Amino acid sequence: MAWNSSVIMQMGRFLLLVILYLPREMTSSVLTVNGKTENYILDTTPGSQVSLICAVQNHTREEELLWYREEGRVDLKSGNKINSSSVCVSSISENDNGISFTCRLGRDPSVSISVALNVIFPPLLSGNDFQTVEEGSNVKLVCSVKANPQAQMMWYKNSSLLDLEKSHHQIQQTSESFQLSITKVEKSDNGTYSCTAKSSLQTESLDFHLIVKALHEG
Repeated sequence: MAWNSSVIMQMGRFLLLVILYLPREMTSSVLTVNGKTENYILDTTPGSQVSLICAVQNHTREEELLWYREEGRVDLKSGNKINSSSVCVSSISENDNGISFTCRLGRDPSVSISVALNVIFPPLLSGNDFQTVEEGSNVKLVCSVKANPQAQMMWYKNSSLLDLEKSHHQIQQTSESFQLSITKVEKSDNGTYSCTAKSSLQTESLDFHLIVKALHEG
């Protein structure tokens, strides 16, 4: 009876080990992208091309891989899905800044690794560079700006740093624009205003020409 109990106990321990071992074996696969095992940020520049290679480590069977750009599934050729899969991101632009690419394990999407693009570029400025207004009206000069790293923004008038008058000028800045509002425009506001963006890469300026007409002037 004691012998039978011992055998039963040993078999129980063996079965317990098997039960504990199997889930670990099934979920032990690790994904890498370009040799990295953690999510990371990839620095790049406009016009360049990057290759992202996802591979399954410690796999015990063939594993299907899935690629996503943000939330959208990337179409992969049939020979580019099993155990190792690559995507090529070409003609990178400023608009790709912050875009993430994620590689997932087909049978277990919770196993994944992501790469976010950090597109580095100097300031890009745009806006309506010529405006004509009447005295006494209000005007807004909107300078659209894109830059990575973020740029320090300033307004100049006729090549000198703009002297802001509290009740006359107002500046508003967002991540994509730098706006100068002028209340009750006067003849003295006539001139060339420069939106200047200074980043660690370079400094860029865009001129806004403001022409103030006398009230009812033809």
